[in-house]
Amino acid sequence: MSQGDTYQGPALFSYGFRPFFLAAFLSALVLVPLWWLIWRGDVALAGHFTPVDWHVHEMVFGYGAAVVAGFLFTAVPNWTGRRPTRGWPLIVLLSIWMAGRLAVAGLTGLGPLAVAFVDQAFMLAVAVMIAHEIAAGRNWRNLMVLIPVSLLWLANALFHAEALTQGSADLSRRLGIALLVFLILLIGGRILPAFTRNWLVKRGATRLPATFDRLDGLCLLSGALALILWVVLPDHPATAGFAALAAILHLVRVLRWCGWATWQSPLLLMLHIAYLTVPLGFAAIAAAPFGVAGPAGAAHIFGIGSVGGMTVAVMMRATMGHTGRALVAGAPLMVSFLLIVGAAAARVVGPGFAPTNVDGVSLSALLWTCAFAILVWRIGPWLARPGLQSGASATVSR
Repeated sequence: MSQGDTYQGPALFSYGFRPFFLAAFLSALVLVPLWWLIWRGDVALAGHFTPVDWHVHEMVFGYGAAVVAGFLFTAVPNWTGRRPTRGWPLIVLLSIWMAGRLAVAGLTGLGPLAVAFVDQAFMLAVAVMIAHEIAAGRNWRNLMVLIPVSLLWLANALFHAEALTQGSADLSRRLGIALLVFLILLIGGRILPAFTRNWLVKRGATRLPATFDRLDGLCLLSGALALILWVVLPDHPATAGFAALAAILHLVRVLRWCGWATWQSPLLLMLHIAYLTVPLGFAAIAAAPFGVAGPAGAAHIFGIGSVGGMTVAVMMRATMGHTGRALVAGAPLMVSFLLIVGAAAARVVGPGFAPTNVDGVSLSALLWTCAFAILVWRIGPWLARPGLQSGASATVSR
């Protein structure tokens, strides 16, 4: 749909993906180096969360929530045929998101209940605004998108409640990560084969990705069960069994999407590589009860590889499409994605090389920070400035 020519404000607030994708990139660039300093003992925050809780909370409900908001405020206008939310509503919403980050970091001087209220306001406001747009466009079937938004809001509430009452949000940390991973299973399972099929058809390929069928349904079911068990019983043998099954099924699933045939399109190949970390994450869950993988292995494979890799690949693609650019990843973007993959590997495998003084945490933080520095440098101007073509737009499923 056309963005129209009535908006006269800053380009940054002309479409929902712009401020929130930029917020996601900037937060990822700041949060991980800050976490590294906290982990080293060089910095201490005044917030009410433990350091680990703060780290996970901000990556899930700070970075992750910004990506989800940017995606939805870009997708909904395409679903409803209405003009996108722009201008002051986006400015207010971004301010609410930022207030949550400052409150959780302990920079506002608020008590724990007030911090929870401020932090909860963002996803609630997103849900209300999305519901209004869908209702105004009478696009009732897409009200289903409010389910993941509501679940993220509830998970955030549980995170604050658990941290306040138990001293640490152990279960809620896994719940937040699990919700983002399931969104990847659900949305990635739709867009990835569709993008791949379109690209291969244009090149006359005869072997195409499998369409959504019973195996995909089984993958979603097994993935959901494995994630639920991981949240509530991370070390139980039953969790290991379901996770092993999910790992096998999701490996078969991604292989059916013909990712190897997209090697000439790095932007598309990135999506396949990111999804490949999903079965790796399930495998880590399966191995953890037997001491083969560390207790935090799955969380970092999912968090850095799956969530980090997939969200970056999607944000690259959406930004290019909606700013009138060709869907081609240049060398800087390819390097940034490879750095994220390297960060996941360093964080999971690095600690195993402790006798050789390889610091996996520091190496992972360095690679991640370099990746997002490149992304802010390369994509930041695209988000803050007008597109190459006046009124250019593209659908999220492009």
